[in-house]
Amino acid sequence: MPYKWVSNKDVDEAVVVIMNALEEGKEFPDWLRRTIQGAIDDSDPVYVRYFYDQVKKFAPSSLKVFGETPVI
Repeated sequence: MPYKWVSNKDVDEAVVVIMNALEEGKEFPDWLRRTIQGAIDDSDPVYVRYFYDQVKKFAPSSLKVFGETPVI
């Protein structure tokens, strides 16, 4: 079952995990990319927009993994 965001808190927690992964300086983990992409694909567009807003603010380098904000 894919991970799905149902609150801003869920998104905030995902962004913190992304920030931690980036701080480790290693290659972005494939399991994390798949999990976040699943949440982007399956979550309410409100949370997806919030995710991209937060990522742009706190982890902009991860946009190379997730792309720019999709048109929703």
